[in-house]
Amino acid sequence: MTVGARIVIILLLVSVVAGVVSGVSIYFRLAYIWAVLLVVSWLWSWQILRGVLLVRKPRATRAQVGHILEEKIELDNTGRLPRLWLAVRDRSSLPDSAGSRLFPLVESRRGRTYLSRARLLQRGVYPLGPTSLESGDPFGLFPVERVYPAGDTLLVYPLLVDIDDFPNPAGILPGGEALRRRTPQVTPNAAGIREYAPGDSLNRIHWVSTARRNRLMTKEFELDPQAEIWIFLDATETGQASLPFIWPKRSKEDLWKHKFEFTLPPSTEEYGVSAAASIARYFLRQDRSVGFVSSGQTLAMIPPDRGGRQLGKILESLALLRGEGTLPIWGLIDIQAQHLARGSTVILITHSVEQDVVIATDFLARRGLRPIVVLIDAASFNGPAGSDDLAVALKSMRVPIRMVRRDDDLGNALSIDG
Repeated sequence: MTVGARIVIILLLVSVVAGVVSGVSIYFRLAYIWAVLLVVSWLWSWQILRGVLLVRKPRATRAQVGHILEEKIELDNTGRLPRLWLAVRDRSSLPDSAGSRLFPLVESRRGRTYLSRARLLQRGVYPLGPTSLESGDPFGLFPVERVYPAGDTLLVYPLLVDIDDFPNPAGILPGGEALRRRTPQVTPNAAGIREYAPGDSLNRIHWVSTARRNRLMTKEFELDPQAEIWIFLDATETGQASLPFIWPKRSKEDLWKHKFEFTLPPSTEEYGVSAAASIARYFLRQDRSVGFVSSGQTLAMIPPDRGGRQLGKILESLALLRGEGTLPIWGLIDIQAQHLARGSTVILITHSVEQDVVIATDFLARRGLRPIVVLIDAASFNGPAGSDDLAVALKSMRVPIRMVRRDDDLGNALSIDG
């Protein structure tokens, strides 16, 4: 009950008491007025949202940081009476969300439709809701609200930058070691045939064997003789560093800029995530087989694969990743290295300044793998120093490195030898 409703009730009681005590009829008339006002206002509010529908339709449920989310919000009054005012309030946790609107008059059996646009500033998963519909009586005595739960969720991928050049160790192009492993992909390397199983593509059927055996036979394939690309992202909480950051206020004109310059928050976590996503896209565009490993809240391991679908899997994992892990990069490599094919390229992205990085790199090289290290300089984010010393040690081992510092152009930093 609002303050206004309490005041009217108090006035009603005072009028009744004054009328009883004094016997003056005007007090009883005032009491009738206050009572009628309360009843009419309550009945008005009780029916005001009946027959009003609200639908929220996002144009996409997957988007990238820096892009614009567009939603179509439909408000429909199916009742016989007009609504004096209706307010749509967007309660989504999405930063810079702009779905709230106020409509002063909605005619009977009419609707309102509008587009909500918001610049996506942070990666992660966000429910598109809840959304509340508010209204009330003309006197504001009994406001009412109806809450619509979130119907869709939005997954915001990390920032992707263009990389002009990245280390590509010799011997990993076509002509490398044959990887004797079955794959669901169609490759130039046929390994044998087997009986048809439900779900097999028709272009994998071996028709000669099918005719000879009088039953459907399917071809099996092996991976191409190319080494795989593995991206290891250090997501341990120890050593993570960041600086205070406030998102700049955006004007409506920013939503119409085709070339929007997005600034990464000054955090080793965000720089590492964007570097991993950009490197994955760089190699997938070259039709390379890319895998991903990280240990944040949970251990994430995506087997190597090619194509846009693989990029989507990696971006989805990175969008949800938080630098809260307890498993250091050396432990992560020790667990996974035995599963990596000999000759594979292993890209380590780390903010650590410990000598374990050098030890892990040497361990990979001794196993016949080709390490590349991307160092996120924690000192530039007000974190511990030591990345420069690691770079010197890694260069002495002839390991390709990339150094990334705060406020660097990430694309250039990953393209230039550190």
